[in-house]
Amino acid sequence: MAIHAERKITYLVASDVNPRDGIGLETYIDGELVMEIFRDDTERRTCMRLFAKEVEFDVLEASIAKYKERIDVNYIEYPNE
Repeated sequence: MAIHAERKITYLVASDVNPRDGIGLETYIDGELVMEIFRDDTERRTCMRLFAKEVEFDVLEASIAKYKERIDVNYIEYPNE
C-alpha cells in the first residue's frame, strides 16, 4: 500500500480460471479498481488492462514493479501441450 498525492493505492493478487486461466495484480486507488496486470497461462502472454480513463505514469511503474515482486513471471506448463 502506498499513499500517492493524498490517495491510497492498494494492490491485490487475484487468480482467474474462467474464461481466462492465470494470475494478476489489481491496482486500486481509493478503493476503485484502475488497472490490472494479468499473466494468462493459456495464451502465454502478460497484458495490462486499464479500467480508469487516466492512470498516472508513476502508478503504472509502481504497479509493474509490484507485479514483478509478487507474481512469478513464468507461465504454468500444462501437460500434453
